[in-house]
Amino acid sequence: MSIVKVIEIIATSEKSFDDAVQNALKEASKSVSNIQSIYVKEMHANVSNNQITTYAVNSKVSFTVNK
Repeated sequence: MSIVKVIEIIATSEKSFDDAVQNALKEASKSVSNIQSIYVKEMHANVSNNQITTYAVNSKVSFTVNK
C-alpha cells in the first residue's frame, strides 16, 4: 500500500498560466520526489495599465511517500 501526500503551492509567471504551473512543478521537484500529479485549484492574474503583468496558480501536488 502506498501513502500519498499532498502539498499546496502558489507559483507565478510573467509568460502564461501554463508556465506558472510548470514553475510550481519545478519548485516542488527540488524538495519532493515521486510526484504523481498536479491539480490546479485556482488561477488569477495581476493587471497594470490594462495589461496582465503576472499569471499565478494555486496548485496541489500529490506524491507517494516511501515507507
